[in-house]
Amino acid sequence: MTTENQLNFGSQPIAKILEEKQLKPHDLVEASTEQITHKMVTRACKGRKLSPKVKLKIQNAINNATEKQYKLNDLFNY
Repeated sequence: MTTENQLNFGSQPIAKILEEKQLKPHDLVEASTEQITHKMVTRACKGRKLSPKVKLKIQNAINNATEKQYKLNDLFNY
């Protein structure tokens, strides 16, 4: 397995959730109480490997934006 394959996991469940809720990366950045960027959210949706800390920030942001409590395994499949 190449390094590139180890870092890319394909489209993630978070992308489907954002589409269903009609949210854009900007909406999560705005809803976040922590410092996240549009690039972090885009990478999360595309399946680029994120650090556990960034995954938690994304989770908190989507929970704030949707007022629903998603778990990490609801958002990411790796």
